[in-house]
Amino acid sequence: MKTGVLMIHGFTGGPFEVQPFADYIEEKTDWLVKIPTLPGHGESLDLKNKSAESWMMAAELALKELKKQVDRVIIVGFSMGGLIAMYLAMRYKIEKLVLLSAAVKYISAGQMLEEVRNAATDAVKRRLAQNPLFHLYEYKLLNTPISSAIEFLRVVKMVEPYYDKLTLPVYIVQGKKDSIVPVTAADHIYNQLGSIEKEIYHSDNGPHLICYSDDCDDWFTHVLAFMADGDE
Repeated sequence: MKTGVLMIHGFTGGPFEVQPFADYIEEKTDWLVKIPTLPGHGESLDLKNKSAESWMMAAELALKELKKQVDRVIIVGFSMGGLIAMYLAMRYKIEKLVLLSAAVKYISAGQMLEEVRNAATDAVKRRLAQNPLFHLYEYKLLNTPISSAIEFLRVVKMVEPYYDKLTLPVYIVQGKKDSIVPVTAADHIYNQLGSIEKEIYHSDNGPHLICYSDDCDDWFTHVLAFMADGDE
């Protein structure tokens, strides 16, 4: 039985966000892993006039293509990709679902303030150019139209009423140092899901880019075991 994994990146992101986990899966299995780039995303952002529907449709087309090549499909969704993954799992037969830093609640105010404060401290010390977080947000702020952020929120609202309709096995990974998605988001999804088989992993030092966390090798192992269970 051939297994396929569809991995969906986040808002204003690209395949790089989930690439470390994709590499790990390919190293440990013979599964077919696909990471589509959503419209307007990738190495350079072009989000103007890109809609929530266009992102969902791109992921849906990638899923349909993958389904032609394999017997069972697992979807891994990061951040906004987690919401799109849930949307697809409502509409298609999916074996399992993995949600990484799923953006059901957006922006952790406390963590964001802490990181802005750190950036301000760096500015005082004239080290702002060396602060990677500053450059990431600077680039995203300059290249993310307000209309695109509204489309992201539409994705959130489209999926929100249907969490309890999902009954497939789900594994959730959430970093406690996530500056974008509050830690409570993962618990919220976990409690709302209709799934009987569901697990949650809290990464103590995990940032929003959870696939780059210090403990990623640890949770990679746990999640892959969950994904492989039942794979004949």
